[in-house]
Order: sequence, then C-alpha cells, then structure tokens
Amino acid sequence: MFPRLEYIDWLSGRPEVALYDLGSSALRGDRDRQPAVVPEPLAGLSDPPAGATLETQIAGEYGVHPEQVLVTPGASTANFVATAAALYPTAGTDENGDGGTPTALVEKPGYEPLVAAPRAVGGQTNRVLRPADDDYRISPARIAAAATEDTQVVTVTNRHNPSGRLADVDALADAAARAREVGARLLVDEVYAPFTETAGDGPFGGPTAVGIDSAVVTGSLTKFFGLHDSGVGWLIADAEFVDRARSVLRHIPGPAASNRALGMRALHNRDALADRARSLVAENHGLLASFRDAHDDLVAGTVHEGAPYAFLDPREADGDAVAAAAWSEGVLVVPGRFFDDPGRIRVSLGRTPDHAVAALDALAGVLADGP
Repeated sequence: MFPRLEYIDWLSGRPEVALYDLGSSALRGDRDRQPAVVPEPLAGLSDPPAGATLETQIAGEYGVHPEQVLVTPGASTANFVATAAALYPTAGTDENGDGGTPTALVEKPGYEPLVAAPRAVGGQTNRVLRPADDDYRISPARIAAAATEDTQVVTVTNRHNPSGRLADVDALADAAARAREVGARLLVDEVYAPFTETAGDGPFGGPTAVGIDSAVVTGSLTKFFGLHDSGVGWLIADAEFVDRARSVLRHIPGPAASNRALGMRALHNRDALADRARSLVAENHGLLASFRDAHDDLVAGTVHEGAPYAFLDPREADGDAVAAAAWSEGVLVVPGRFFDDPGRIRVSLGRTPDHAVAALDALAGVLADGP
C-alpha cells in the first residue's frame, strides 16, 4: 500500500531551479513558485458578498446543487478521495459486493498518481489503452473489453494528460455508459478541460462530464488559473457519492479556511482570471505547434488543437536521454516513462510566451546536438 510516486519525487524542486521550465503544466505565467499569503493574481481583487460559500460558487459554475460538491485541498486529493469512495462505496467494507478485489481501470498512458491511488487503498489497478496510433482517443469499446465484474471505477483525464487530447461530452457519455454496464463509475479529472483557445458553454469554458449518469468529476484552481498556492480543488457527483466521499475525506486534512477564502475570491473574479489564462493558452499553443512543425526532423508527435502541452517523440533518442541532456542545459522536460511511454517527453508551456520561446530554442539545441 501507498506506493512511491516516482514522478512526484523526480519533479520535486526542479521547476524552482530550472532555467527553462517546460515541465510545469499549470498556467502560472510570470509567477514564481514561492507561495504568497495572497497570490499575486488575486491581490486587490474583490471578495464575494457575505453569505456566499465556496460550495455554492462551484455549484453555480457547474449547474449543480451544492450538496453535489465536495471541496478538497487540490485535485490530487479529490482524485484520491473519489477513487477510494468508488472502490469502497459502503463504509466499513474492504471488498466489492462479489467478494473480489475492488479494481480501477485507469487509462494508459496516464498520470502516475491516478494509477497508484487504487493500490494505495488496497485495491487493484488495471489499464485501458489510449494508444498513440489512435490519437489517444477514449475508446468505449476498449473500456468494455477491459472492464470486469470487479471494476468499480474507470479513470480518465480530459484533456488527456500527457497528450493534450480533448474529448467531447458525447465521448465521455459513451465511456460512462460502458462503465455502467459492469456497475462502475467514470472518474474524469478535468483540471485541463478549460485549456481552450475560445471559451465554450461548460464550466470555465471547457467541456465537462458533470450531468452524465454515474460520472464523478474533479477539478481545481491550480492548472487553468495558475493558483498552485491556493490549495483548492473539488469533486462533483451525485449527492450519495459525495456523502461517501466526504466520509473518506474525514481521514485527510481538508482545505484551510484561508485557502477557502482565496478560492472564493478567485471564483468571484473568474471571468478576468479566465481571460488571462485563455490568452496564455492560445499564445503558448501556437508557439508549441510552430516548434513541432519547424523541427519535424528532430521530433514527432501531435500538438492537439488548443493544447499548450504535448507528448512528443524525439527521433534520435529516448525520453530519459533527452530529459537528462536537457536538464544538463537547464531545460526541464518530463521523461515519458512517468507516463507509460519511455520513448517520449512531455513538453508543457505554462510560463510566459517570452519564457516559452527561449525554452523551446534551448530544447531545439539539445535535440539537434543528439543526446
């Protein structure tokens, strides 16, 4: 139980000292990573009127009742709590209703904490493929083929982490329907869903699985709003599931009152903050797409529409070799082995466009020199 999170261990401390940060996916722009009592983007902004709560603000954004919202200290905690609640839907049990080991079906390639969470609470993790040769699509047919009677939850990310592929609501609904066939829930981590160049009708301008039968959605203020020091995330589902998730959260420290206050201020000013974030998404996506096109001889892979990050395939070396050579030049990129594909690297543009240009130039030099 509680396996080491090798990716988190590896990443810890690197963004703070990197000369060129192509590893951090949060849209922090020109902010450094030092925590502030009041994060710079929130300084001087107004607070919501008396009587507002973080739950009612989040519920209003998603169009649900406040009892369907559970506030957590970040999306990672929300995902962990959701996984535990889905694997053990009844308090005091350590197995599923059929006596087998409760199992999560987690996308591959995928984000390591999502893969490890079921094992951390005594469950089992199986995988469902989102292969590169299918453009990292969510496939309901693959979910149906991989699910078993012990599957309690199917876990995906949208946008996909690490590829940046964005699934629409119909694809998520089809995936949830296949999960329901074996009595499982669909857990969708939507921290990257608002990463779009133009705002849609969904929460924060992105698509959502909220409202799909048996779906559980998680989100936070960290990635899109760049508020890594806010410590605010959430889980949204039907009220019964949220009640079970709340009982799990009792075992984990929740968000501090000061973090809740910062979260309320951020959501009260969400339009201005979203405009800033979406401008950064659009400009950095363009830079990343242009980099990929200009260096086709050095790197393969798709920069998905609107995404400021991608899972790229260096042509002359594997991901570890490129990441190590890049780090020796002060460039932070993430080796693909942390996302189930050692041949690739994840390249993320979350800083200012000026920083991104310099960082991509440095990465191009590393690739050209042949790690």
